[in-house]
Amino acid sequence: MTGLNERKQKILHAIVTDYIQTAEPVGSRTISRHYQINLSAATIRNEMADLEELGYVTQPHTSAGRIPTQQGYRFYVDALMDQAALTPAEEKYLTEFFRQLQKMQEIDLIIKYTARVLSDLTNYTSLVLGPQFRRSAFKQMQIIPIDQERALVVLITDTGYIKNKVIMLPRALEQEELDHVVAYLNQQMAGKTIASLSAEQLRQLRYDLYARIDIFNHLMNMLEESAAEGESRVFLGGTSNILNQPEFKDMEKIKHLLTLFEQGDRLSFMLETDAEGVLIRIGTENNLQEMNDCSLITASYYLYDRPVGTIGVLGPTRMEYARVITIIEAIANQLNRLIAAL
Repeated sequence: MTGLNERKQKILHAIVTDYIQTAEPVGSRTISRHYQINLSAATIRNEMADLEELGYVTQPHTSAGRIPTQQGYRFYVDALMDQAALTPAEEKYLTEFFRQLQKMQEIDLIIKYTARVLSDLTNYTSLVLGPQFRRSAFKQMQIIPIDQERALVVLITDTGYIKNKVIMLPRALEQEELDHVVAYLNQQMAGKTIASLSAEQLRQLRYDLYARIDIFNHLMNMLEESAAEGESRVFLGGTSNILNQPEFKDMEKIKHLLTLFEQGDRLSFMLETDAEGVLIRIGTENNLQEMNDCSLITASYYLYDRPVGTIGVLGPTRMEYARVITIIEAIANQLNRLIAAL
């Protein structure tokens, strides 16, 4: 990004900081009075005009001050943002909160409460993508006969996800044959993620089972479906918080956002990421029209150094980025330790 000398950077930092706090356009007098910039109001106005020409700020109307553009927020986040820290009270609260969660063994409940505390601490809307089946590692398969023609196949992952399906048995099968299939698959797939199963591995499993039992078709189809399917377990927290932001007083805007909150598949697609660390998407970087006026900050949480889900905070582009990033990092770290101990 060219054209931003140290003086312009200081003024842009002041504009973004003030606008985040007040939601009001920022004028040259505000900057000269409240920020340590040793420049005259006239010089500040000239620099603000340059920043507008470069695309970092804009002027809502002729007599108003400036507000940041998406480009301005991006430069602020990438180059100007100050670091934030949790308060002692917040640190104590999170420590006690996750100590209480240790008593829970159900991953869905843990994720649900994590979404709630994330929205409570940030005062924005939280979105937490539960552990995804295809990113979870295979732990155990069970085949439970129902009658001579049907059996229940159960897949269990290391994240506690359970997937089951009733299959039709191609012929009457002895329990010994079913036990053999289960033992073989449990041995061959232990520790592998569903998504990591290649076509070649599936073909090999199919070949190995073919000589022993006709049931392999049903089991392999179930595995292939599981590896290919999407996941839409998204837990929301503080959805009403978005209504408190002045940017969303337009009922048409908020209606589109609230409709999006009900679309689990789209939310899942938006949250799914392989990025390490914190990911910040501003405005149109989210690739969803409903979120053109929003910023989304996300981080993956891990099991055995493998990303299995995502936590995120959604708010206006006028978001307290530094504070939200600090909270997300703290909660992701706590969640990683908790899941690993389950």
